[in-house]
Amino acid sequence: PRPVGCMVGALPWLVRRFDGRCRDFVVVLPRWRKDVVMGVVGIDHVQLAMPPGGEEAARDFYEGVLGIPEVPKPDRLAARGGCWFESPPLRVHLGVEDGHRPARKAHPGLAVDDLAAFVDGLIAAGIEVQDEGVVDGMHQVYVSDPFGNRLELIERQR
Repeated sequence: PRPVGCMVGALPWLVRRFDGRCRDFVVVLPRWRKDVVMGVVGIDHVQLAMPPGGEEAARDFYEGVLGIPEVPKPDRLAARGGCWFESPPLRVHLGVEDGHRPARKAHPGLAVDDLAAFVDGLIAAGIEVQDEGVVDGMHQVYVSDPFGNRLELIERQR
């Protein structure tokens, strides 16, 4: 039987059980999802925008500075421009956007081993680094890519 309750936002399959008051959440899958145990299970990739013609600057930064290898885009997408950088499970895609406006607040958080040494390499490459110190067991720094997109680099403290 379907629980009776109040719908949460625009998610009709997430309702609150109702017994005179809304209390706990129950997942109710829509009819077309009855065979699925779980829906979203993770992030496949992060896409950031860049202006037209920025591929070389993207390669210099993402592969040359950050060390994420470039992989070829599928043929049907290559004509759109942009670059993909992947070292699974890390996947950062850059897509061309006319009238590009950098993401200065929204950002991906990229996990880094030995953040202190990595930061030294960034500074040596002329990259401005904003060090936020350790917050909730994570050392966090922020950098911007050549297009002004904000990136967070994180090392979890052990």
